[in-house]
Amino acid sequence: MPSGQLPAEVASLAPVTDHTVTPDHVAAIRARVRELLPQLRHDLEELSRIPSVSLETLDGYDQAHVDRSAEHVAALLRAEGLTVEIVREGGQPAVIGHIAGPSGAPTVMLYAHHDVQPPGDPAGWDSDPWEPTERDGRLYGRGVADDKAGVLAHLAALRVHAGALPVNVTVFVEGEEEVGSESLPTILERHGDKLRADAIVLADSGNWEIGQPALTTTLRGLVRAVVTVSVLDHGVHSGMFGGPLPDALTTLCRLLATLHDADGNVAVPDLVSGTVDELDYDEARLRAESGVLDGVQLIGSGSILERLWAKPALSVIGINAPTVEDASNTLIPVASAKVSMRVAPHEDPDRAFELLRDYLLAQDVWGATVTVTKTDTGPGFSAKTDGPIYDEARAALADAWDGTEPVEMGVGGSIPFVAAFAARFPDAAILVTGVEDPDTRAHGTNESLHLDEWERACVAEAVLFARLGAMHR
Repeated sequence: MPSGQLPAEVASLAPVTDHTVTPDHVAAIRARVRELLPQLRHDLEELSRIPSVSLETLDGYDQAHVDRSAEHVAALLRAEGLTVEIVREGGQPAVIGHIAGPSGAPTVMLYAHHDVQPPGDPAGWDSDPWEPTERDGRLYGRGVADDKAGVLAHLAALRVHAGALPVNVTVFVEGEEEVGSESLPTILERHGDKLRADAIVLADSGNWEIGQPALTTTLRGLVRAVVTVSVLDHGVHSGMFGGPLPDALTTLCRLLATLHDADGNVAVPDLVSGTVDELDYDEARLRAESGVLDGVQLIGSGSILERLWAKPALSVIGINAPTVEDASNTLIPVASAKVSMRVAPHEDPDRAFELLRDYLLAQDVWGATVTVTKTDTGPGFSAKTDGPIYDEARAALADAWDGTEPVEMGVGGSIPFVAAFAARFPDAAILVTGVEDPDTRAHGTNESLHLDEWERACVAEAVLFARLGAMHR
């Protein structure tokens, strides 16, 4: 049966003629999603076989794959009757599509991204990252969850309501989310009128756990900077000069060690800390989900969720120094480290960088010359969770998860494009949803999608369409 044709038993229930979405409507939508699943999965696997790694400087990944991925997404949307264009504003290609619903109905904008992270070391994968493979109810492969399953969840909602859309729908599938969405501000500036909506569904997050849906309501902001320490104008023999002269790497290590206090809290003063609504999340769950080694102590103070979602965190993510294999008996003259700082959702990331820079420059480590250079920042996000659209979103998730009410959760990571949408469309309800779960391992080896949870996510989005359409009527 073509994707746009509703079975008779579903078509008879699909139109919601009053202001209520009944259990029968939900059951019909669930049945339709289940019927569509084989084709949806086929389309997901086909899209996931395209190695659309958007990092242009990474050897071995032809950027033509990203163009091919955009064309594939565009073809999928055109097959559902959308008017589609591929836009490129100095970066990777994004896909914008639109299809009209009833006159006067609300407009829903659906966001996902078709670019993916590189797979990393192939030896870490249990199967080919570019050949989606099912094991124990999960589909494994790069991008199958982050975020090509989000693309197909949007298509599922369109296919369920094909021929009888209860809302106007705009789809925006970005092509460079994994490399910072640098051209997104230009896209929003030049194409923003095409993307304007009453509700924006950003399918790039996850759920609380398998069987427990969630809406992501807070995200931390991001600061990345390079710290460089200089102690010599050239390298010298460690035997002849070691003792009175410091080397740059030891000096850098001493400087970086000042960034945390004895308990592991970030030592940079005056950074903002937020609060969270506590959920049931204990140390045992954190250890199980993170893979931290036995015996390694947790750092910082406050509840675990405060430390994950609302307090600043700082990590050293890279160092420029000779490798162990290439090391010689030389005092290193210059060494650099890249630091990544997550800041509270309401923190100004540029202010946070200035606090970090000023703190590091104030540390006198053997008189070394220190420079701190900002590489990038990204704002956090805190959703307004009141209003009828949020109410309908909660109800749609509960419908899809058999009555299990969604939780409102934070995410410790940063998704700067969410704040960009909130700033460009301040009157829209921003709904951050997703298909991931704690075992997804997005960005890591053996990334996977829990197929039953994905089915529920497809149902939830289709039910949301019906509920928003019923609000209008």
